[in-house]
Amino acid sequence: MTDPKRRILLQGSLAAGAVGAAVGTGLLTSGAVLAAWPESAFTAKQLDDALKELLGTNTYERSDRVKLKAPDIAENGAVVPVTVEADVEDIDSISIIATGNQTPLVASFNLGAGALGFVSTRIKMAKTATVIALVKAKDQVLSASKEVKVTIGGCGG
Repeated sequence: MTDPKRRILLQGSLAAGAVGAAVGTGLLTSGAVLAAWPESAFTAKQLDDALKELLGTNTYERSDRVKLKAPDIAENGAVVPVTVEADVEDIDSISIIATGNQTPLVASFNLGAGALGFVSTRIKMAKTATVIALVKAKDQVLSASKEVKVTIGGCGG
């Protein structure tokens, strides 16, 4: 039979070693770096204000190179699956907007050099609204949009 104190010591040592390795390789950064998120963009009540804070512009153009996949009807507005794919080079970020939310900016993903233009997540929607995917690449912002009907109580009607 294994001594419980020995097991706890080994588990703690392994966890500390894993965290130390992650910090050493740069996979885990300090809280100060992680805290540098665009808070004003995520708390903005108006779409134009959120886009100006996040992307530096509130203009975007619709493009067939951006594909947005979302359900026609979301029976639970708390977990609406959304996938964004972009066939664009040098993508800086992919952002998702839900126009019916009190704060329309739902998610924003900064992509590194050479990353594929693909993001899949679940968003929260307050009511039936248009979901907009924005892809920032170099000095242009491309978009795709889709109307998503949110039902109450999961009845599908």
